[in-house]
Amino acid sequence: MLVFDNRFAEIRRQLMTEVLKCFFEDNLSDLDRIPNRLYPKHQTPYRCCIHKDRILTRQRILAILGFEIEKYEEETDFLAEAAQKALLRNKVTEPVLTVIDEACSTCVKTNYFVTDACRGCLARPCVVNCPKQAIQIANDKASIDHTKCVNCGICQKVCPYNAIVYIPVPCEEGCPTGAISKDEYGKETIDYDKCIYCGKCTRNCPFGAIVEKSQVLDVAKHLKAKDKITALVAPSIVGQFTDDLNKITGALKKLGFSQVLEVASGADTTAHKEAKEVLDNVAKNQGMMGTSCCPAYTEAVKKYAQSFAPFVSSARTPLHYTAIEAKKQFPKDLTVFIGPCIAKKFEGIHDPEVDLILTYEELHSLFAALGIDPDQSKPIKPDNLPASNQGRAFPLAGKVKEAVLHYAQNPDLQAVQINGLTKKGIRQLKKYGDKPLPGHLIEVMSCEGGCMFGPGVLNQPEKSKKILEQSLEQD
Repeated sequence: MLVFDNRFAEIRRQLMTEVLKCFFEDNLSDLDRIPNRLYPKHQTPYRCCIHKDRILTRQRILAILGFEIEKYEEETDFLAEAAQKALLRNKVTEPVLTVIDEACSTCVKTNYFVTDACRGCLARPCVVNCPKQAIQIANDKASIDHTKCVNCGICQKVCPYNAIVYIPVPCEEGCPTGAISKDEYGKETIDYDKCIYCGKCTRNCPFGAIVEKSQVLDVAKHLKAKDKITALVAPSIVGQFTDDLNKITGALKKLGFSQVLEVASGADTTAHKEAKEVLDNVAKNQGMMGTSCCPAYTEAVKKYAQSFAPFVSSARTPLHYTAIEAKKQFPKDLTVFIGPCIAKKFEGIHDPEVDLILTYEELHSLFAALGIDPDQSKPIKPDNLPASNQGRAFPLAGKVKEAVLHYAQNPDLQAVQINGLTKKGIRQLKKYGDKPLPGHLIEVMSCEGGCMFGPGVLNQPEKSKKILEQSLEQD
């Protein structure tokens, strides 16, 4: 996976901020000047030429406006016209991801490659150990016949010079379900029948070719109209902008949100319900129970580990319970979840209690466009009852099961976790479904390390994790 701070992340945040500035300043006509302004005539291009950089910028802006690039056919539209069409949208729809095919670098098929470090040695362990006889020596250097190679990797392991390297297709490599593959033109496409919306592909692609369809303009439209909106903030927000949740609440209210609710309170509800359920399972000798708060994981169960489905808790997600609370207290308000997760955008589309979803990157761009610094904002307490430390710790790997065990109050309960839905993690999930554990509780997180490491975070995850942990120690 790419590091979280990289050039594409900077470009994406800059573009989103520029688009929002144009919107809030009633200057949508300036959208069409952004590509030329960011990539002036005599600047060294990132891609083959400055014109391609500008075309890609235009397509990235269309994704920020919430369009599915694959199906956007009005290529002659001005971006200002596209923005006007986006503002007429009353409801967001699937898919939550889109592929910018012009940005896709048509990476070579995953294979092993012999570098110039090869010395053509006498031992030739690569030749001797290749099970398909796919390696020959010519001109004192090994070469691989890719029509015979099955990518087993033995040659790389046995080479004494480390001269053989593995060249991945990053998005395909990162996808745990094989949902991404090349079409007949060599461009990557997403099979949504296989996709679990984990968002790993968006972080893995070094060319930024896979992005989410943003809902930031939909939210900005309601903020500008001064509509009543309740923000539902995920507990992982601590450490993204500041370590003070009250300052974040103040910044959100300055932005235009009417109410701010901690989703950590919904996490408390989920943990209480799961604790009761796991105790009922023990009493009835019904075996293990899996947690239920991660939508990418529950989608993986539906598509790849159906045998595990009976063991998933019937409790709903923290977002759902907080959204219900919001609709009950403020029935006329829109509900906007703010968190680190792309899978939540999928959840939000299918939950009538949730209207819109923002990632932390999108919220950052809203703050930047309106010149709001959360760290300098007036502290205001959230509008729901304070959550417990158990609920606020939900975004850290291992803390969901700890919260359930805390509320269950049964020292005999045994719990394990699957920390990250990689290909291995999904195989493990299937294994637990086919042959249930003797234990009582399994925590499953799609993102290794927990929600703090989600694809929509703003800050370096390890740094944010430490800030959240310190915040919990102080409470």
